[in-house]
Amino acid sequence: MTLKSVFSLLATLIILTVAVIIGRTLWVNYMDTPWTRDGRVRAEIINVAPDVSGVVVNVLVRDNQQVKKGDLLMQIDPDHYQIAVKQAEALVASRKATLQMRLLNAKRRAAMDNEVVSRESLDDASNTAAAADADYQQALAALDAAKLNLERTQVRSAVDGYITNLNVYRGDYARAGEAKLAVVDENSYWVYGYFEETKLPHIAVGDPAELQLMSGERLKGHVESIARAIYDRDNPESRDLVADVNPTFNWVRLAQRVPVRIHIDQVPKGVLLAAGITTTVIVNPDSKNPVGEKGATAPAQ
Repeated sequence: MTLKSVFSLLATLIILTVAVIIGRTLWVNYMDTPWTRDGRVRAEIINVAPDVSGVVVNVLVRDNQQVKKGDLLMQIDPDHYQIAVKQAEALVASRKATLQMRLLNAKRRAAMDNEVVSRESLDDASNTAAAADADYQQALAALDAAKLNLERTQVRSAVDGYITNLNVYRGDYARAGEAKLAVVDENSYWVYGYFEETKLPHIAVGDPAELQLMSGERLKGHVESIARAIYDRDNPESRDLVADVNPTFNWVRLAQRVPVRIHIDQVPKGVLLAAGITTTVIVNPDSKNPVGEKGATAPAQ
């Protein structure tokens, strides 16, 4: 065998060995490293509903506008509620006058001699005054309720965030308890990574995570929690409340995906987060986990 043939054979063996090592490394990385491209950015979305009913007379925000906690979003027609406050104030004045009269009457009877006024008459005057006082307190409570309803005609934001999918306009009729707009809480963003069940043994609460949006931006986070249940499509409940087991079995078994909640620790300046966008999640198992040790996610025996 010539020297050239030996070198050719060695070069071929080296290239083959490197290819095998790279292939095995990629395979192990793909199979064992906890990562997924099936991640979604989530956020708390507050459905804003008025506490009272009425015609919307003003909408003070635009779609996708940033708002602060306490900002006025829309105004319900206050006319009916202003009238209700005036009626409640009049009722309070009437009940107060009645109470004063009953108290004066009871005081006058109590000052009379027992031979002039019977004990029964004294008790009746005292009880009448107590009933008048209860009516007065009830009128005060009704006034407070009327003032609260008037105040609630101004619908305000409960959080700092962004108006989304605005679909309410001046002249619409708003019903109490019926959501008219939504606010995305800007301080509540997190990520759900849907990991295959084969990757879960390599994930623990507190492990650092790297998030890469489809637009290319990278964020930092850590594993906050792991879901403990997913829906079993092959075992629904029958009409008799017993298991309805699927009689078929597929030879190719696909790993189920389990939601893993990722807390976002760091968002680079200028990165725009929107609930629902896709992200790749890579968890870096950390043996010096400060939050939870490996195996901490397993249920207690």
